[in-house]
Amino acid sequence: MTEPRKGKWHRLWIPFFEGWAVLKDPSARSQHIVAYWTRDQIRAIGLYTSTEERRLSNNVVWQSYILIQLAISIASLFYGIVESIGDIVNLGRDLVFTITCLFICFRLAFFAQYGDDVDMVVNALEDFHLRTIKGPGSKEVQSTKRLHFLLFMALLVTWLTFLILFVFIKISTPFWMESQILPFHVAWPFHLHDPTKHPIAHAIIFVSQSTTMLYFLIWLGLVENMGVSIFFELTSSLRVLSIELRNLTAFCQGDENLLTTELHRLTKFHQQIILLSEHCNDIFNKAFIMQMLVNFVLVSLSLFEVLAARKDPQVAVEYLVVMLMTLGHLSFWSKFGDMFSEESEQVAFAAYEAYDPTVGSKRIHRHFIFFIQRAQQPLAMSASPFPPFNLENYMFILKQCYSILTVLTNTLD
Repeated sequence: MTEPRKGKWHRLWIPFFEGWAVLKDPSARSQHIVAYWTRDQIRAIGLYTSTEERRLSNNVVWQSYILIQLAISIASLFYGIVESIGDIVNLGRDLVFTITCLFICFRLAFFAQYGDDVDMVVNALEDFHLRTIKGPGSKEVQSTKRLHFLLFMALLVTWLTFLILFVFIKISTPFWMESQILPFHVAWPFHLHDPTKHPIAHAIIFVSQSTTMLYFLIWLGLVENMGVSIFFELTSSLRVLSIELRNLTAFCQGDENLLTTELHRLTKFHQQIILLSEHCNDIFNKAFIMQMLVNFVLVSLSLFEVLAARKDPQVAVEYLVVMLMTLGHLSFWSKFGDMFSEESEQVAFAAYEAYDPTVGSKRIHRHFIFFIQRAQQPLAMSASPFPPFNLENYMFILKQCYSILTVLTNTLD
């Protein structure tokens, strides 16, 4: 599914204009799904690494430059860690941001390997979105799609706003924290980061850190939202399927041939959703594992550092913000994982409501029973061998973080 390429700035901002247009007009619907729009935004900032994008010479040059910048930033962070050994607060701060940079590297490697697969999934979901719905449930389907689109666009705007605010707060820290001379504590050979010895080099490093951080956090925000929106689109497709099932009797009006045709169509649609969800779990398996581990480490480390820096409120607040952002990120995925599983179970209830034992042949009855039995097996957003993303497992992770925090606090005391 391709469209003529628009200017990069246009592609970056058009989803927000689309969201505003849909919000103002109750009868309007989005041309594309959120995953399509966020993918276009990632392409616009030049760091979408599918095979198609890597063929573009301009992208290759830009990606090489920005990856070199990231590599230099990580190297200087590691060098800074060596300097911080012996200072628990500064060491923890360095570890938090180094782990975040390594997480970004993993996400880059993930898209380099699975970019084409993600494209396939987004295009398949786009086809689901463009399906024509007939019958009495059509208005409810359009209303549901509109609501889901606006909900996720609001979340996208909220996440990007928080990320950009965090970046600007972090950039400003050298101006109101005496202990910091750069947004991130780093070390360079020949003390190039020291403003008293090398003011020009320090200014270059300051600008480089600020722009690199702003770019990659916006990129990460778009990537994470695209990943979640893929599963949210599957959730929306399940909701549409439930609506169609609940309106099946009214649509067919006792016509057995039409009922057979529609039931086969809806069964096929359900099968497509199941296969696509399994494919998504396969694609995102490594990404989910890394995400769980990184979130677990960052929450535990941030909690510990908040306590370690409790005598320095400015530093403690900085760690508290990082911890809240990490918890927000984890709860974001967990909540949408819950919604995905719950909506998949609702399909079974909808199929049961559509089933009328007084209408149709035994073959149709068996088809309904098969449909209901299969829909009773909930779908999940999961990464083997870890448990699924849901709020129950989210609370389990928090309890483990608290247990580790207790041990670390006793050690600190």
